[in-house]
Amino acid sequence: MFNKYPSHYDLDDPRTTLAHRDIILGKPFLKKLYSDWYAVFIGQSRKLQGGKYLELGSGGGFLKEIFPEVITSDILDLPNVDRIFSAEILPFADNELASILMLNVFHHIPNPHLFLKEAQRTLVRGGAVVMTEPANSLLGRFIYKRFHPEPFDENGAREIQPGNPLSNSNQALPHIYFERDLELFKREYPHLKIKSIKYHSPISYIVSGGVSRSAMLPGFMYGLVKAVEWLLSPFSRQLGLFCTIELVKF
Repeated sequence: MFNKYPSHYDLDDPRTTLAHRDIILGKPFLKKLYSDWYAVFIGQSRKLQGGKYLELGSGGGFLKEIFPEVITSDILDLPNVDRIFSAEILPFADNELASILMLNVFHHIPNPHLFLKEAQRTLVRGGAVVMTEPANSLLGRFIYKRFHPEPFDENGAREIQPGNPLSNSNQALPHIYFERDLELFKREYPHLKIKSIKYHSPISYIVSGGVSRSAMLPGFMYGLVKAVEWLLSPFSRQLGLFCTIELVKF
């Protein structure tokens, strides 16, 4: 049901990331979904002043095409990003960034606590981390544990094995850091506050087919699917497959 990555390249091969980007751009339904997620990133970023906008894990997406001001980056050496570096060591000065944007990136970071310390250091006061990640909902746990190749262990450790930037992951890491271990987060990052965690998108990604399957519906029906999701929004905490998390530095 979910991604079965292109078989002719290893998942950690940079060519796989570029292939995923081509698929996203070539599937109207999936591209509309990404555009909606990016619209949240852009809207939140443009509210912020006094710093640069940074996207982590940019190689498989197209944010730069609709948000030219953003600095794109990836841990993989890819031709379509501005900078190559690890999220655990951000090559920016203290108080230099207005926003840090991440789409399905946090759960691939081996030591998320190092990234959060860097975010706390590099963000301007009032700056934000905005990330969209797999959600620990009833439906999310059912789907991710049974049909997705990446692990989802909500009872797991706070780190993952390094060395394979895409194949090593725990999709539950956002839940672990920002929900399960909330009190620890508050102690370790005294200048970061969780502003919001919003669960959403219970059916649109499945209908899109992701990067491995054909879309179940044509792109012109995207609005209808989103209308159905709006009707389901009272149950988003139980049904949302993704969540958007906003952290603010104060």
